[in-house]
Amino acid sequence: MGVWLNKDDCVRDLRKVILCFLIVCMAILVVSDQDFYSLLGVSKTASSRQIRQAFKKLALKLHPDKNPNNPNAHSDFLKINRAYEVLKDEDLRKKYDKYGEKGLADNQEGGQYESWNYYRYDFGIYDDDPEIITLDRREFDAAVNSGELWFVNFYSPGCSHCHDLAPTWRDFAKEVDGLLRIGAVNCGDDRRLCRMKGVNSYPSLFIFRSGMAAVKYHGDRSKESLVSFAMQHVKSTVTELWTGNFVNAIQTAFAAGIGWLITFCSKGGDCLTSQTRLRLSGMLDGLVNVGWMDCATQANLCTSLDITTSTTAYFPPGATLNSKEKSSVLFLNSLDAKEIYLEIMHNLPDFELLSADTLEDRLAHHRWLLFFYFGENGNSTDSELKKLKTLLKNEHIQIGKFDCSSAPAICSDLYVFQPCLAVFKGQGTKEYEIHHGKKILYDILAFAKESVHSHVTTLGPQNFPANHKEPWLVDFFAPWCPPCRALLPELRKASKHLYGQLKFGTLDCTVHEGLCNMYNIQAYPTTVVFNQSNVHEYEGHHSAEQILEFIEDLRNPSVISLTPGTFSELVKQRKHDEVWMVDFYSPWCHPCQVLMPEWKRMARTLTGLINVGSIDCQQYHSFCAEENVQRYPEIRFYPPKSSKGYQYHSYNGWNRDAYSLRIWGLGFLPQASIDLTPQTFNEKVLQGKNHWVVDFYAPWCGPCQNFAPEFELLARMIKGKVKAGKVDCQAYAQICQKAGIRAYPTVKFYPYETAKRNTWGEQIDSRDAKEIANLIYEKLESLQKDGKRNKDEL
Repeated sequence: MGVWLNKDDCVRDLRKVILCFLIVCMAILVVSDQDFYSLLGVSKTASSRQIRQAFKKLALKLHPDKNPNNPNAHSDFLKINRAYEVLKDEDLRKKYDKYGEKGLADNQEGGQYESWNYYRYDFGIYDDDPEIITLDRREFDAAVNSGELWFVNFYSPGCSHCHDLAPTWRDFAKEVDGLLRIGAVNCGDDRRLCRMKGVNSYPSLFIFRSGMAAVKYHGDRSKESLVSFAMQHVKSTVTELWTGNFVNAIQTAFAAGIGWLITFCSKGGDCLTSQTRLRLSGMLDGLVNVGWMDCATQANLCTSLDITTSTTAYFPPGATLNSKEKSSVLFLNSLDAKEIYLEIMHNLPDFELLSADTLEDRLAHHRWLLFFYFGENGNSTDSELKKLKTLLKNEHIQIGKFDCSSAPAICSDLYVFQPCLAVFKGQGTKEYEIHHGKKILYDILAFAKESVHSHVTTLGPQNFPANHKEPWLVDFFAPWCPPCRALLPELRKASKHLYGQLKFGTLDCTVHEGLCNMYNIQAYPTTVVFNQSNVHEYEGHHSAEQILEFIEDLRNPSVISLTPGTFSELVKQRKHDEVWMVDFYSPWCHPCQVLMPEWKRMARTLTGLINVGSIDCQQYHSFCAEENVQRYPEIRFYPPKSSKGYQYHSYNGWNRDAYSLRIWGLGFLPQASIDLTPQTFNEKVLQGKNHWVVDFYAPWCGPCQNFAPEFELLARMIKGKVKAGKVDCQAYAQICQKAGIRAYPTVKFYPYETAKRNTWGEQIDSRDAKEIANLIYEKLESLQKDGKRNKDEL
């Protein structure tokens, strides 16, 4: 028997179905649209360490190894793994913040992951140790060149010896806390940094200090041996005081504004051990002199100082030594080096307080690092920061404080609205830069040293270069954004190279929101060059080198902007020996935007070999349709003209970086090097009268195949001065064996020196054509000088 429903019931049920459908759709949208920060449970301000810690916590909970009955475990884990891979990399993080996942089309890593045991035992070994600072490539050089002493552990997560060392390294870090900085570098995450520092085995332990070559530790890995090695590099001098040197030593130090920590050793009580004195001397280096006195041999002197038992005291500069007036002397009851250090640091004088009346004049005659505070808010100085005065002495930077509550208008004009610090460069309040990094000693030191020697200015509405005739590079940023903070040191480096040619400024969009909105700033950091009416946005990596390349490209464009007319004239009607690479793009296309800086970088390396152009398919839509361009970006190579008519090759590679594109383009060029046989190698290279550079390779070798186009580029660069040849070591094994070839590819230079020839050649370890060419030219110049010198002697 059927059931009849009236019309109202059907409508009501239909509404319920539609409502449920909409709720489900919305839920799907929310899940699929969940951003990477939400997936990891971190804010957009999260540091690299916080991102690693959050990912590790989720990895241990959601890993498929721990959820075998969950059919979605693999896909769920891939999502958080992808989020981590992007957010840990500052360049990818910037692309993601600006374009979302669309901007990552060329970077599809994250499809593989490690076992649960890896994340439990190998991942982020030192992230939970406050005494150990995990350094990455962006902050490493600034940290170790800050002036502090660093002992750094370069490790690999999969290395068993690294794990064996970890507990000892933690105990060691606690033992020397305050004496030197203890760092760690994960070479699994930062392979490039480790290669740059010459690390080829794990763990590798190095001592670093500014102005000093790195020193590698080769001893056994016990805590005692590590402490002994570290103490050899700590600056520590303990002076034995006696009647003959006491007064002069005290007065000389006081005149320089340095106090004395003295331990008096008598029969009764305990005085500091020699090891504790040495440790305190290292901790207080440059701040306080450390000495000791034997009251058994200096009884009269100890009596005059009213010392009757073993004791330790700090005498600040100007303290009276009269036994009846010791109110300014600090007597210390502890025998522990760390406790004594903290108490003395607390009692050291605070920074000089500058007044509103003298501020402009004081800042106009000296370089200053100035701490801004608001009444009691931020007035207390971290004791550790009192080391700044000593560590910045050689930079001729004075340290001071300014109370913004005493002169709000001054701080407002400087765009200072909360406690912070800034470097003033000796030109009053006109040239200064606000610090946006970590409020810890080594980061402030690095900032101060970089800032006083660079030419980056903090901008606001009053000094923003809106209508300046001079060109400016302006970095629109937010202090909470980690990629923004990573870019700032690179801007300082670049500014030194372009002084007098381009001015550099930074604009804080959290303070100057209206100005940032005026320029349609939608992501941080956004770096723009203003050249009168022309505006150019920088899209490259966060490095000084690439910023300089970008500026050079603005001056001397490496990529020719094509129109339908110039495309027909320059590309279609090109000369028979000309070749072109052309990028068909659209400005709205995110992968096109990501490609553009790489395309320009590639073009600069191909100057004189391959003509490089680009054409805007949004502006010339009909033309691109006629050329059968069906996607963006479309990259094409146009080879030398032939009887086959109109011909081109499309790029189908996965990677669109400058290196991959250059290798692809060079692969179409005719061979410029000479294939050598045993006979021609002997006749032309070993017995001939030309300079030769030879690539020894094997056809099956992947790195050899990758290097082949680079060697062809080298052959063209040195043409007319040095001949380039190739030897197939699979076909001619005997030649390679005689030449001492043990790995592929191997590059050797065979210079011709009048009547004699080095039959073994000189091995060149570089794989970069430009670098190899420079090395060869240096050797040729050296040979020319030697030949001239020998001729003069004859």
